[in-house]
Amino acid sequence: MKKIIIAIDGYSACGKSTTAKLVANKLGYIYIDTGAMYRAVTLYFLENYVSLTDPHAVVQALANIHITFIHNPHLQKNETYLNGLNVEEEIRKMYISDKVSEVSTISEVRKCMVEQQQKMGKKRGLVMDGRDIGTCVFPDAELKIFMTADMMIRAKRRQEELLEKDDMVPLDDIIKNLQMRDHIDTTRAQSPLRMADDAYLLDNTHITIDEQIDFVINLASSRMIQDRVQITSNQ
Repeated sequence: MKKIIIAIDGYSACGKSTTAKLVANKLGYIYIDTGAMYRAVTLYFLENYVSLTDPHAVVQALANIHITFIHNPHLQKNETYLNGLNVEEEIRKMYISDKVSEVSTISEVRKCMVEQQQKMGKKRGLVMDGRDIGTCVFPDAELKIFMTADMMIRAKRRQEELLEKDDMVPLDDIIKNLQMRDHIDTTRAQSPLRMADDAYLLDNTHITIDEQIDFVINLASSRMIQDRVQITSNQ
């Protein structure tokens, strides 16, 4: 059966990565966490004191950034490597969350990351999550999902994620961070976060993770069958 690209966009802390990862596992597809790529860039900029307002410094820094994903067989998940170092834990911390949306608005950064993401999707058979996958990176994706959820639910989920890493952050601080990121993501000049016209809305405020996965898998199966019928009828 022909492999497709599944683009999953949406707000922060809506469970995009969890959903994309599980869908990819079920379909035997590659999963790419584009949010992790922007977080890795943010980490590099902070560690190397790169001025976000100096385009020349940003371009020079980007030339020195190499991001890869390596599967950890013990944890059964891909982990993010920045220039050969595992940064999976570091890029999930709040000081990175506080800066990543600002870094993501820089046009040079977006152009560089989008080029890398498009190369990864050339062979299709890919699930990619982010904020502009269905509208900018893969506008021709066969299936597009846009995820949202109630703000309080999102904040509690993010707090639980941080607690699992022994990082206790007050709920109010997380809500402020999410509100700030929503504002930056939806108002930035280049490829702002928005729902593609042909995307399916997935509001997971009151549904389980299994129900989310079933929702996406059913849509993906329908699309693959539809493509197969189309190919057969054209032969």
